[in-house]
Amino acid sequence: MKDLRCHMDDYLALRRALGFKLEHEGHVLPKLATYLEQKGSPVLTAELAVEWAQLPRHASAITWSHRLVAARGFATYLRAIDPRTQVPPRHVFGTGTRRPRPYLWSDAEIRVLLQAARGLRPPLRAATYEAFFGLLAATGMRLSEATGLARSDVDLTKGVITIREPKFGRTRLVPLHPSTTAALISYSARRDRLCPAAKRRAGTFFVSGVGTALLASSVHWTFSTLTTSMGLRTATLRPRIHDLRHSFAVRTLVELYGLGADVTAGLPVLSNYLGHVDPKGTYWYLSATPELMALAAARLEARPGAQP
Repeated sequence: MKDLRCHMDDYLALRRALGFKLEHEGHVLPKLATYLEQKGSPVLTAELAVEWAQLPRHASAITWSHRLVAARGFATYLRAIDPRTQVPPRHVFGTGTRRPRPYLWSDAEIRVLLQAARGLRPPLRAATYEAFFGLLAATGMRLSEATGLARSDVDLTKGVITIREPKFGRTRLVPLHPSTTAALISYSARRDRLCPAAKRRAGTFFVSGVGTALLASSVHWTFSTLTTSMGLRTATLRPRIHDLRHSFAVRTLVELYGLGADVTAGLPVLSNYLGHVDPKGTYWYLSATPELMALAAARLEARPGAQP
């Protein structure tokens, strides 16, 4: 069984060396090894992989599917070393491609969110979260990208942010609207005035209320608190931070349609701005809202030769 764990470590190290982060796989695959140890099996079989993937029992089918995908990847690698290894079949629990419907933020709701952030205490925490959520809404950046920004990554003179370690390991530039740049300049000055030691403590552009780097868990907790105080978070409605990214993408596409622009030509530009590997990832946003579907249908109907 020790050999199995060694092979697992080699598998993760190899794929990470190729540029894959494998955060999920790195978390769950050791649990697969533990499960095989408990079962007394020195071999990874399809049956055991499927049994393990269904843990915990109360989890959703999508969670089971993601666990099985992780097991399949390792099994495919391991079979080249140990022919007894069985690769579990695909889609045992469905395709696993369902996504939660995004909550699309209106401009008015975003203003209320930032106003609520201004009421946080202490003052440094308030300044940070107002600027942080404002940046996510204005650029569609990922949470991890924003929390990981170093001070040197934010060029407030040129109004450009450099994202050096995005989701797919590619560096990209994110130009800012002048109003966004002005807001970040204001935050930067206030941050340094309220906590001069923050640069030494954290080195990140955004800092916590005590001048340390922002933790994703703290950001999620604060977002949950603010959206609850706004009356947006209920038993049936649970906005996510990632929905700010969806809202930015949808708003951009709606504006393109409103301007009569070539949306097909604009999608690759938006895709690159958002940090997607290709426009396929961005097309999800097109189907995420009835408004966009209606605009797309109207554009098709208006084409010469379209059927009445």
